[in-house]
Amino acid sequence: MSFNFDQHIDRRTSNSLKWTKYKNKDIIPLWIADTDFKTPDCVIEAMRNRIDYGIFGYPNKPNALINIFIQYLKKKFNWDVDEDWIIILPGVVTGLNISARAFTNSNENIITYTPIYPPFRYTAKLSQRDQLCIPLELINKRWLPNFSSVIKKITSKEKLIMLCNPQNPTGTVYKHAELQEQLLFAQKYDLIVCSDEIHCDLILEPDIRHIPFASLSNDAAQRTITFMSPSKTFNIAGLSVSMAIIPNSILRERFIKVRQGIVPEVNVIALAAAEAAFRDGSQWLKEQIIYLRKNRDSLISLVNKFSCLSIIPPEATYLGWINVGKLGKSNPCSYFESHGLGFLSGKDFGDNNFIRFNFGCTYNTLQKAMQRFEKAVKAST
Repeated sequence: MSFNFDQHIDRRTSNSLKWTKYKNKDIIPLWIADTDFKTPDCVIEAMRNRIDYGIFGYPNKPNALINIFIQYLKKKFNWDVDEDWIIILPGVVTGLNISARAFTNSNENIITYTPIYPPFRYTAKLSQRDQLCIPLELINKRWLPNFSSVIKKITSKEKLIMLCNPQNPTGTVYKHAELQEQLLFAQKYDLIVCSDEIHCDLILEPDIRHIPFASLSNDAAQRTITFMSPSKTFNIAGLSVSMAIIPNSILRERFIKVRQGIVPEVNVIALAAAEAAFRDGSQWLKEQIIYLRKNRDSLISLVNKFSCLSIIPPEATYLGWINVGKLGKSNPCSYFESHGLGFLSGKDFGDNNFIRFNFGCTYNTLQKAMQRFEKAVKAST
């Protein structure tokens, strides 16, 4: 079966957050992390069948989805997960914010890395917790945490560490030894681990495998809350469905308690979509990975033409983390917008010297964007 990832779908009239940001402007939106690919037919058909049923009452526990998800985890990651560990949520960001409130008190601190997906930074502020950031540094061309830089800043108030694997925005997929180092850090300071693994299906390198943090050992499992979702993988972010995996019963009860009465259950259409995605979407996903790899390699080739730019090829995601600091622009995003390109500012992730380039688009769109990008870079040098 072949899927047409070159199909152009005009999203400007669909109330798309990504595309309406630059409504009536000649700016290609390459900022927020959703793709321009049509959702797999198997997912659309499942939603259509559920709609045709004609009644949309309160759903019960989605046992079918949970069982399919358990099988998926076993097949893909060789990770054995119990049914009771899984909590269905309307989004990973929701889970991040629940975790901050469930696993820290108002006088306790949260640790995370930088640069990192903006909601990690906002979670501490929204929950009124102090935050300690561990810088990611280039080590042998890999973005890795520098724990030694923060050891002197550690106090007894740190209770939760929030990590992102595969890493957003750098695209690093942590190796087993790198995860073990992070586990040792969590053990040393007795930290609960919140692991956002939403991009775990979008591994672009054939010889790289995603390793769930909680699968490292029983100790890792007992201190970790893992978040996964079909949203980025199958382009259904607007349906708002994700999974929290919490093996530790005490942590799970605390998480559920904080969630109750505030966070709603996932709607019946989203449940049907997620079930179909995990059950029937594997071939579509394989072809999407091939397409994204081609897009990534084209972008890397362009960036490498310029000595004033640099990028470490992302091992996962459809996001390019590009160092544009040598262009000398105080507001790089504004500069690129003036050349018809809408990126997400590195400042939002913790470093204004970068922009995040979403290459999850048709190759035709990418070519147009790269032409504008090349022109903008040449105009600044």
